[in-house]
Amino acid sequence: MSRRAIVTAGTGGVGLETAKGLARHGYAVTVVGRDAGRGARAVEEIAAAADGGTPRFVAADLASLTEVRSLAARLAAEGPLGVLVNNVGAMFAERQRNVDGVEASFAVNHLSPYLLTESLLDRLRADAPSRIVNVSSAAIRSAKRTFDAVEPPGGYYGFHWYGRAKLANLAYTVHLAERLRDTGVTVFAADPGGAATDMTDGTMTSPKIVSPPLRLLWPLVRRAFERGTAGPASVAARSSVFAATDASLDGRTGLLVGPEARPVPLFRGADDPRTVENVLRLSRRLAPLAQADAP
Repeated sequence: MSRRAIVTAGTGGVGLETAKGLARHGYAVTVVGRDAGRGARAVEEIAAAADGGTPRFVAADLASLTEVRSLAARLAAEGPLGVLVNNVGAMFAERQRNVDGVEASFAVNHLSPYLLTESLLDRLRADAPSRIVNVSSAAIRSAKRTFDAVEPPGGYYGFHWYGRAKLANLAYTVHLAERLRDTGVTVFAADPGGAATDMTDGTMTSPKIVSPPLRLLWPLVRRAFERGTAGPASVAARSSVFAATDASLDGRTGLLVGPEARPVPLFRGADDPRTVENVLRLSRRLAPLAQADAP
């Protein structure tokens, strides 16, 4: 019987290529997304690449913490789980809030994968050895490392706020790896580099996403973005597939796998104890797992 893998935002782009890569490694892949039509097409592509179990699509809006909780309960009840890839990500040119009233970039890029992972930990522990892969981003380098509140001080700049949310998720990844050490559940982050996807094509063409000093250099910044997001999604997916499957990582945990599909140093600040502590406090307040976690 094929081991099961879950890939969030797996109906297109890097997520779909990750799902196909896992299917080639013999996993029965479940992809999560919002659109049933895209989901059906993704399942067809994954099935054509599969060397294992039958792929499936599950519909959920990963921007909604209520739907994430329901999704986790459903996935946990469906049986053994070997790999969870939190691939979901989004960048917004304008400030938005999700259905729970939380700033959308932080909700989608960190709180959603945080809550799904925490809600599936019992399942993953029971089915160890298992792996968790959180998709990261080099945008972290531009992030403010302040997590006293969900929104940092200053104006809204989508690229920087996206990087901050990804930093929060990487700090959580570092914490979770240590917390699960010696349980059989290993935890990795994967930096895909850049790829031409709906997110990069739809958002990274607007100067609104960067701070005013960078807007003065927008032609140069835009060219840098274009070069950095010109590659195919199939190449960008290599880091996630490697982190999820490669035998060289057996017994290791807490690593960041870079775009060349090999471990690289963590982005600066991700393992800072104060950053980790503040991220955990904020996450538990905004996405409580139980009533005891609520403010």
